[in-house]
Amino acid sequence: MMLAPLLEAPLAVQIHVAAVLPAAVLGAFLLIWKGRGTPLHRLFGKIWLFLMLVTAGSSFFIHSLDMIWGFSPIHLLSVMVIVSSWRVYRTARAGNIRAHAATVRQLYFWGIVVAGGFTLIPHRLMHAVVIKDRSSLQLVLLIFVVALPLLVFYLQQNRRIRAAAAVDPIQATHQSG
Repeated sequence: MMLAPLLEAPLAVQIHVAAVLPAAVLGAFLLIWKGRGTPLHRLFGKIWLFLMLVTAGSSFFIHSLDMIWGFSPIHLLSVMVIVSSWRVYRTARAGNIRAHAATVRQLYFWGIVVAGGFTLIPHRLMHAVVIKDRSSLQLVLLIFVVALPLLVFYLQQNRRIRAAAAVDPIQATHQSG
């Protein structure tokens, strides 16, 4: 990994990366962790939401893909993260755990997996940090690290669908499609 491009990047980019990396790891942990509803889950969830909001907020000061007044379509994901974060909090407080869990999964997928995937496109900063001038072994390792959040998301979704199938096979069919 070449950290020079990141260390030379604007402060907003450094803040963005410093928030999103622990958010990706903590979010993956929360998705697969069995301790849902515990005080520790609530604490980690609040930390995760804070990191996601810092990530989204800092993105509005990043204008590397200047398409419309300094913004690009990826900034729509930042708006979605802010709105979804409020919904995650509100549904948890209301006790609507099904909506809370669904919103968290969507927020993780779009805010971490999809947005993170866009950062690895050639000519983007994180491409230079993580991919550029790498050996084949390093690229395989990178693919594993990038695929890990996708795998966590898939396994978590698959477990939810299997659990629904045990209760109601017809409902599970609708959830998987």
